[in-house]
Amino acid sequence: MNDTSHILIVEDDLFVQSLLAAFLEKEGFRTSRASSGKEMLAMLDQVPVDLVLLDLNLPDEDGLTLARLIRARSRLPIVVLTAREGRDSRLAALEIGADDYLVKPFDPEELALRLRNLLSRTKGGGPAERPGADSKAVRFEGFTLDLANRSLTAPDGQAIALSPGEYNLMAALARAPGRVLSRGHLLDAVSRSEESPTERLIDVLVSRLRKKTNRRHLIATVPGLGYRFGARLEG
Repeated sequence: MNDTSHILIVEDDLFVQSLLAAFLEKEGFRTSRASSGKEMLAMLDQVPVDLVLLDLNLPDEDGLTLARLIRARSRLPIVVLTAREGRDSRLAALEIGADDYLVKPFDPEELALRLRNLLSRTKGGGPAERPGADSKAVRFEGFTLDLANRSLTAPDGQAIALSPGEYNLMAALARAPGRVLSRGHLLDAVSRSEESPTERLIDVLVSRLRKKTNRRHLIATVPGLGYRFGARLEG
């Protein structure tokens, strides 16, 4: 099945960059290429992109810094593809807001599947639980979680940038107010792969949401069981 999604490949090794572009284009994706952080930022300002495939070891800027810059201004999906194997590096990328993390060398077919799965969710292609037959938003303590546009607005009217994983986690909790959801249930909601850190990943997403909303009580920890949506729903 072809996919017309546009992927920006950020990779300083031109040989690897060419191989990635050739494979992804064969799989039906459209691609653009950048060899540095500067080129990436210029490209993002010039053309619409559906996903960034990001190396961490770039000549002018660390990939984690670039991921942070992307996440500060948008919910654009980020998949890290790097030679860095360490757990700390993986968790740092997820903490910043990356949506997936693959280590080189990688299986090209697995990469294509992960990209398609992530894009299907971020473009609204995945199934979801619903709070009510006609509900399009969940309002709580001044916040508005827009289920149609997959966005979160703060009480002061400012948009809060969420990664796809953060949004999916928040939506799963908000759609089940008062219920305790296990980490396994939440992992299914954010659709991570088996190779991603499971319980730790959910904890990282919860931590990020608490920081972004500045309301720790919105997501309550239930020791030994999981998490519960702790906010008061409105209207």
